[in-house]
Amino acid sequence: MLYRIIKALQHLLYLPKYWLTQLAGWGAELQGGWLTSVVITLFVRFYKVNMQEALQPDIATYSTFNTFFIRALNKYARPIDTDHSVLVLPADGMISQLGSIKGEWIFQAKGYHYSLEALLAGQDHMINDFRNGSFATTYLSPKDYHRIHMPCNGVLRNMIYVPGDLFSVNPSTVTKIPNLFARNERVICLFDTDFGSIAQILIGATIVGSIETVWAGTVTPPRAGMIKYWHYPKVVANDAIVLLKGQEMGRFKLGSTVINLFPSGRVQLVDHLHASYVTRVGQPLAYGIVLAVS
Repeated sequence: MLYRIIKALQHLLYLPKYWLTQLAGWGAELQGGWLTSVVITLFVRFYKVNMQEALQPDIATYSTFNTFFIRALNKYARPIDTDHSVLVLPADGMISQLGSIKGEWIFQAKGYHYSLEALLAGQDHMINDFRNGSFATTYLSPKDYHRIHMPCNGVLRNMIYVPGDLFSVNPSTVTKIPNLFARNERVICLFDTDFGSIAQILIGATIVGSIETVWAGTVTPPRAGMIKYWHYPKVVANDAIVLLKGQEMGRFKLGSTVINLFPSGRVQLVDHLHASYVTRVGQPLAYGIVLAVS
């Protein structure tokens, strides 16, 4: 409901996307007492949110809309596939697209592709990692659980904040705006894993008030007008950031999209996944291929 109200304000008042997003973030952080509870209740009813999965199912326990929106789930809600060779889905939502990366080109929607170079802000080492690899794009709607999890065990090596537009990422918009994911604000996270380097990219969008990671906290806002880089040590270092399969790695405050990139010949996406497939954290995404050590 809050999402629709703010979207309506955008059309009525012709608010720019950045102002609209700031307004959404401000409103979602307000401690409005009974009014906050009413807004959350209306949202839950409108979007049919299953509060029985929440760690705190009582709406009255949420002091702001954001605390509700990034609610934790109970420990039984999303079991994680324990097979080491299985990489799991990182988010609740819907598969937008998935498949092979054709050279450096990723499929966005009918008639549209975008390049690794554009998505990865020209980072040559990352482009080389994922050329002819595979990808999965997951769209999170307002009703979905908005914490993002690890598909497999990984050691964080790089994080890059890339400024950009804040186009909506809903399915209808994705079919109309070329290079959308490579144009929007995003946070690129690169991990070393048993299946080679993998990337998990958190895409910003209109009304997404914040992108956060568990190791850095809030990455955006503020919205800097320049690319920012963070580098992290290898696993042998005492201060390495190691995340396990299924562990939370980040979150969105209001819905967006996650893109996963995998290197060539190192994973095989599971056969039953397809565009519009409804995803749940912890279910199989791909089978990993561990290279033999000679």
